[in-house]
Amino acid sequence: MMGESGFVPLTSNLTTYPYGSGRRVVMGTRGAVATSQPLAATAGMEMLLAGGNAVDAAVAMAIALTVVEPTSNGIGSDAFALVWDGALHGLNASGKSPQALPLTAFAGMEQVPEYGWSPVTVSGAISGWRSLSDRWGKLPFERLFEPAIRFAEAGYPVSPETARAWKRAESAFLPLPGKVFEPFKSVFFVGDRAPRAGEIWRSPAHATTLRELMETGGDSFYTGKLAERIAQFAADTAGFLTQEDYATHQAEWVKPISTDYRGLTVWELPPNGQGIAALMALNILEGFDLTTYPRDSIESFHLQIEAMKLAFADAYRNVADPRFMEVSVEQLLDKRYAGDRRTLISDAALPLAQPGLPKGGTVYLVAADGELMVSLIQSNYEGFGSGVLVPGTGIALHNRGAGFVLSPRHPNQYAPGKRPFHTIIPGFLTRDGQPLGPFGVMGAPMQPQGHLQMVVNMVDYGMNPQAALDAPRWRFIENNTVFLEQAVPRFVGNGLADRGHAIQVKSGGEFFGKGQMILRHGDALVAASEPRADGQAIAL
Repeated sequence: MMGESGFVPLTSNLTTYPYGSGRRVVMGTRGAVATSQPLAATAGMEMLLAGGNAVDAAVAMAIALTVVEPTSNGIGSDAFALVWDGALHGLNASGKSPQALPLTAFAGMEQVPEYGWSPVTVSGAISGWRSLSDRWGKLPFERLFEPAIRFAEAGYPVSPETARAWKRAESAFLPLPGKVFEPFKSVFFVGDRAPRAGEIWRSPAHATTLRELMETGGDSFYTGKLAERIAQFAADTAGFLTQEDYATHQAEWVKPISTDYRGLTVWELPPNGQGIAALMALNILEGFDLTTYPRDSIESFHLQIEAMKLAFADAYRNVADPRFMEVSVEQLLDKRYAGDRRTLISDAALPLAQPGLPKGGTVYLVAADGELMVSLIQSNYEGFGSGVLVPGTGIALHNRGAGFVLSPRHPNQYAPGKRPFHTIIPGFLTRDGQPLGPFGVMGAPMQPQGHLQMVVNMVDYGMNPQAALDAPRWRFIENNTVFLEQAVPRFVGNGLADRGHAIQVKSGGEFFGKGQMILRHGDALVAASEPRADGQAIAL
């Protein structure tokens, strides 16, 4: 087991819950899982009970989520993961842009379109599932598909938050015209509407495709029948992806990046993801003693927001496919540079944060057992993604190419065969070289902001994982616009407005992400899943 004599947990406060979510931490010793949809969590626990390990559980949850939470991810997603097995390993399973898509396709546009073939890059999630299973899995790869296939064939009751997201998507997808969008609408909007909470939704096409992936070890998606069908549909509907684009795709093992924050080491994956923004913000914030202010105070919120603004300014200017970046990760994470940036923070909100260095719909899950800990995230990007679904397959393709910019000479400018700037980021915590555990908050640009707030809640304010997830959040948008969750005390919002922040109070949890966490506590595993999603944590 992972417990050891003298181990000091991140927090021992497992009985105090200052924010009323109605949830408590879930604890066990053999294993734990948590994700944003309860049926997917049970798929992970099914693998642990069958003799599998945390990686088996994580991959089974990831596959199941493509069926039970299609509003955020699918078979056509990208994925990233961090795995602890005595050391921390990173996996980048994001795909590249089509080799045949020229820049002239965007003539006259200011940004890459969200829908249709233009934002579709190669989908990497399946390569990620296979890579993880091959390296660590105990159960046969095909066993991990069984829960998802059951849900797709027999159907399942749509959970409340998923139903809300599905309903919101009607206005975006139902009006899309053209042959290319008809297969998508016929699968996800039967009768021209979203399924309601509690309605049974099933998709035989998903089940058929999952069986094909199960029987071919995922190879069909990149070099077999499914790759042929994707390429043919693209050719028939003015798309750009080819069989060659899929055949040349590979998931990539990468070295995680980190920073130390008050004795805690916070880990992220390197670019092309935005995890580095969370680390840069923590570096800036480390120079302020937040414990001198209450957690729900004007000062604490203001300092966190300003640090995040400055970090985002650098991330949006510099983060890209690492082959194209003009500044290094080491430069961005230099503590001296963070000190320089810190001097820009005053009592007044920065109206527009500028980069300082020289210019040149997501699901998240965690799993742990006695030996392995997994932080995994996969996404279609904007909800359902591109609105492109390969007929008869249930494969809804993501729109990750919308993460590119069209500005000339920008490191993240669209180019063929290139990975775009990615929002999805798994996180991990260690201390003194020992694992504490995986954590994450999904939700586009909310993700590094959520990571920052989780770390601050636990390190500076001593919260346990569930309380840290429950706590009301802020979200920086752009310039000086900040969203506050409705539960943030009114005086905090008023005080931030007095400092120049353009405050908008939002009642919907969809603005503030959905998080999961598992941390070590001696010999115990402490799991939490936040109330903004339908999610569930389970331990044994």
